[in-house]
Amino acid sequence: MATVAELMEANLLKVFNERDDERRAKAIAATYAADVTFSDPEGVATGHEELSAKARQLLAQAPDFVFAPAGPVLVNHDLGHLAWQFGPEGAPPVVRGIDIALVEAGVIKKLYTMLLPG
Repeated sequence: MATVAELMEANLLKVFNERDDERRAKAIAATYAADVTFSDPEGVATGHEELSAKARQLLAQAPDFVFAPAGPVLVNHDLGHLAWQFGPEGAPPVVRGIDIALVEAGVIKKLYTMLLPG
């Protein structure tokens, strides 16, 4: 069973940073509950398909951008926190934010993304 820290890293790097639909789908199945809810300032996505569509949409809007951690994963029991950055690889980030996830039964049940002021 994955740790909270491993799930947070998979969320960022194997899901939201993955451009290949098949690889992303496999990572989603291993990382999230079937009824996961993902909330960000734009709305709420529920379930694996909506989550994958959200990741696909974000990456399509910025074809040369990559997500990268902006610090270590912080864990408090079943809650994970990971700061991240998004921008062209090797360049200063264009967007920064944090992900907060609630883990149940070894998978992410709820995921919240907040954008940080520029």
